[in-house]
Amino acid sequence: MEERSGKLVAFPQDPSRDVLTEVLREGARQMLATAIEVEVQSFLAARDHLLDEAGHRLVVRNGHLPARTIQTPLGEIPIQQPRCRDRRSPAEREPFHSSILPPYLRKTKSLEELLPWLYLKGVSTGEFSEALTALLGPEAPGLSAATITRLKGVWQEELASWQRRTLAGKRYVYVWADGIYFNVRLEEPGNARQCILVLMGATTEGKKELLAVADGYRESEQSWFELLLDLRSRGLTIDPELATGDGALGFWKALAKVFPKTRHQRCWVHKTANVLNKLPKSVQAKAKSMLQEIWMAPTRADAEKAFGQFVETFRAKYAAAVSCLADDRLELLAFYAFPAEHWIHLRTTNPIESTFATVRLRTNKTKGSGSRIACLTMVYKLAVSAQKRWRALNGATLLADVVQGVMFEDGVRKEAA
Repeated sequence: MEERSGKLVAFPQDPSRDVLTEVLREGARQMLATAIEVEVQSFLAARDHLLDEAGHRLVVRNGHLPARTIQTPLGEIPIQQPRCRDRRSPAEREPFHSSILPPYLRKTKSLEELLPWLYLKGVSTGEFSEALTALLGPEAPGLSAATITRLKGVWQEELASWQRRTLAGKRYVYVWADGIYFNVRLEEPGNARQCILVLMGATTEGKKELLAVADGYRESEQSWFELLLDLRSRGLTIDPELATGDGALGFWKALAKVFPKTRHQRCWVHKTANVLNKLPKSVQAKAKSMLQEIWMAPTRADAEKAFGQFVETFRAKYAAAVSCLADDRLELLAFYAFPAEHWIHLRTTNPIESTFATVRLRTNKTKGSGSRIACLTMVYKLAVSAQKRWRALNGATLLADVVQGVMFEDGVRKEAA
């Protein structure tokens, strides 16, 4: 059973249906009935030529199917679908099925999406009845905590199928990697901290896609190696041009083994945090400003100059901070060899970080997931939901040049001599 998280939001106890809602619902009913009637007429018209020996039509109307109600965001809408009769032989018969109103449909697609949205955004299963009563009215059969329990089983099957999908023919120009940690309530103390390995990719059209989500052992090289090897075995055979991630990941050693041609870019957000942690608070503001001057420099030469300035300023007193920065010098500046329009995307793992801020919000509200598979499934569902809103890369047309091996210097295409 899932632990209740306390009152998350106050829902009204006696929701009322105003006149406008009733008018909208009746209008929706009439529009639905009209649309289905048009479908039926088109179906019959296409079979007007089918006649028996007496000249009678073989495909005709035959009353209506039993009435049913469809649950929608406007409330329940009653509908009675016309029925057609095909009097031809069983082998020739063509049953009429509405594309608008599939058989056995009881809830609209928006409501099907509402249920996981409520759960994934932090409403505990014990509060579903109250939430749905406020949103849909007191008559909302079938929308209960048990529905979510069944949905979670469906989501797990969906995740398993997604993890086995073929990647043949796919190519990702850039990838972003990160390890996200969550607490799991129903595990042993030594196994209660779960690391989810996340890989996101940018296609040749500039579209960002969720590439992989897996349960890893911390952020070890072996865990990343298994994930990357699985991707390659499913058809991802072309090395990405550049990968961005935190320098502490075991990802980099694994990447070199599976996709050796991929260049490495360290995330500036992670690196900045790591460097500042090795400095006293009294100088962190100045150091942060100087670090920003490096990765915001318009050319690599300017970045190198700002890099050297930081090293000279802090080397004597704060050698650990300087070493943390200098050890990844080449990897921190790799983005300068790619189009300037892409720099904003390549310098950090923000595409992953911003997405999983909502995942952390959900786990905080529910005090952690109940099990490791539940956590992994929830991460997957939230990421897939967020993927619909990911924006394409700036300068997507330049990806064709990157794929073809065109050289860029300081973000500008180098013309052939």
